[in-house]
Amino acid sequence: MTVTTLASTTVASGLPELTAGRLLDSWRFDPYALVLILVLGGLYAWGVVRLARRGERWPVARVVAFAGLGLGAIAVATMSGLAVYDHELFWPAAVQNIVLDLIAPLGLALGDPLALALKALPQERWAARRLRAAVSGRVVRFLTFPLVSTVLVLSSELAIYFTPYFPTALRHGPLHELMYLQLLVVGSLFVLPMLTREELLPSWCSHPVRALLVLLDGLVDAVPGIVVMTSGTLIAGGWYASRHQPWDPSLQQDQMIGGGLMLTIAELVGLPFLIAVFAEWVRDERRRTRALDARLDREMAVAAAAPAQSAAPARSAAAPAAAPAAAPEPELTRPWWETDQGEVGERFRRGR
Repeated sequence: MTVTTLASTTVASGLPELTAGRLLDSWRFDPYALVLILVLGGLYAWGVVRLARRGERWPVARVVAFAGLGLGAIAVATMSGLAVYDHELFWPAAVQNIVLDLIAPLGLALGDPLALALKALPQERWAARRLRAAVSGRVVRFLTFPLVSTVLVLSSELAIYFTPYFPTALRHGPLHELMYLQLLVVGSLFVLPMLTREELLPSWCSHPVRALLVLLDGLVDAVPGIVVMTSGTLIAGGWYASRHQPWDPSLQQDQMIGGGLMLTIAELVGLPFLIAVFAEWVRDERRRTRALDARLDREMAVAAAAPAQSAAPARSAAAPAAAPAAAPEPELTRPWWETDQGEVGERFRRGR
């Protein structure tokens, strides 16, 4: 049973008033999202196990981030109370979309699945070559270019809310699922290159530049929430008006709440994103320092061994040449009268 079928059934019978307890307790089965979660989680677990069998350890913190924050955010957005009430109120749908667009990509990127895949795949197999070729291809380089990916995130959000896309997705389940996937992929295009250890960005995009880009992206991410909150045009107004319940807020208040939550979540996600970039910056500097120290140690060892190696042949070559010309033994000192050639010396020798 798809999301649309469940939504139409529950709305026809009338959903109870949305409270904090019902938001936490209400869950709905989404087969498409579940398949995506199982595929991503299975591939990631396969990579971790593959490294473990080779005696290599993958950081536990990355596993927790990928499974807990990344896959967990996908499950919450598509199967929790947000998904139960997204066809009755606008603000749960708005929170859904911002979770898939910002929080889930951040969790997946913190797990660094690309580096894990390239390490787990044997380098001699075609899969690793194909993956490296795809990652370094022109299409991926263009889509992950910082300014391009930022524009894609902004245009994707605005296109969903201010075109017939969103009302049509509410009526057609497969299109709604495709919208979920679009938000997840577009959000990952910006976040994943910023946090992965693989070089997906241009050489000039150092970690200080990445931090500035994250700050800029935080400002851009706030734009959809501000526009939705202040817009005088109701988003999918016809759909939500036909399903309005007496206890629901007015359509305009509902949209203002949704825009405010979008803005709040976007600003809250910006801080951990920036912290993650700084953490990668520190780790990269430590790796560079260790590599530099190791290179200096090797150069010092070579420099210390070079004089000893050059001196040994010199001594061995000089030894045969010095053997024939042995230095004469020093002459013993004799009394002066024996060496004096004058008359005094002669008389002294006769007298003795």
